[in-house]
Amino acid sequence: MSVRVDTVLVICTRRIGDVLLATAAVRALKIAHPDAAIDMLVFDGTQGVIAANPDLRTVLTIAERPGISEHLRLVRRVWRRYDVAVSLLAGDRPTIYAWAAGRTRVGTLAADRKSRWKRALLNRWVAFDNLSTHTVAMNLRVVELLGVTQATAPLVSWNAQDEQDALSAFAPLSSGQAYAILHMSPKYAYKTWSATGWQELAQSLQERGIVVLVAGGGSAEELRFIDSLLVGFPDNTVNLAGQIGLGALGYLLSRAALYIGTDTAVTHMAAALGVPTVALFGPSNPVKWGPWPRDFEGESSPWEMRGSAAVSNVFLVQGQKHCVPCLLEGCDRHIGSLSDCLQELPSSRVIAAAESMLAEAA
Repeated sequence: MSVRVDTVLVICTRRIGDVLLATAAVRALKIAHPDAAIDMLVFDGTQGVIAANPDLRTVLTIAERPGISEHLRLVRRVWRRYDVAVSLLAGDRPTIYAWAAGRTRVGTLAADRKSRWKRALLNRWVAFDNLSTHTVAMNLRVVELLGVTQATAPLVSWNAQDEQDALSAFAPLSSGQAYAILHMSPKYAYKTWSATGWQELAQSLQERGIVVLVAGGGSAEELRFIDSLLVGFPDNTVNLAGQIGLGALGYLLSRAALYIGTDTAVTHMAAALGVPTVALFGPSNPVKWGPWPRDFEGESSPWEMRGSAAVSNVFLVQGQKHCVPCLLEGCDRHIGSLSDCLQELPSSRVIAAAESMLAEAA
């Protein structure tokens, strides 16, 4: 497809992890069209993960649940402003935004009858695969519609102020002390590991002379959850939850000896940076959402649906119950429920994976 690509709007109005994974497609576009001005449209509150992205000119935001007037303001702002609009999501809103913004529009759509009307809004589209194609690979297939074939990984970025914030928040960073970053508080309860598991893991790291640094968001609920886990942690644990932004966290991750986390955006950040990463997966689909290792060059996904495995700098540890992965929201089927496959995951398996990644990096 030969089109003018001087100005591009990439639309990814979803969660922080989705926005981060979309940067692989943005990078591919920038490599193919280095002089193009690329903007990105995301939900307000997710822009921190791309605030310092060097491939982007501007980041536009809209509320996750905007009123009609906000929708109209956005449409007026972007109306036919771009040579190309790229929708990385199959939903109604991102497809309509792409139609409004781009003189040429490409995207992904569900191949069902309910989505047929959206085909008229796009010049070209690919069928959305929500099961057997990784999100990074799915995004890259969309930009292939523009003749962009460069395979790239997600890009984690920060600026000089982020570096200073990281140094101010974590003194051992400047001393060369080895540290591991743990992210224990995913957005939804069904992705959480057990308190005992985290505590035993932290103690094992401390015994190896590795300082434990805890990352997390700043909501009252998340801070309370983290505090409840820290009761059994080593005394020299550093809790930075709610104290630094995603840019500063990216800088800290880039210098960490090890990262361990659940199915969260921060886990994707660590994997993309090449940090030795241990990712804990239960009910989630690893083929679709497993962390994308920095040097992975496959076309579909680094991961199989079932089984733990190490690929490049990532060790994905999956629960072993017969139902894993169920692809559902916890054992009670709602976001506030727990998942037995993660609650029963023994710390010995995670510690062994961590030791394997540390040995590999030595």
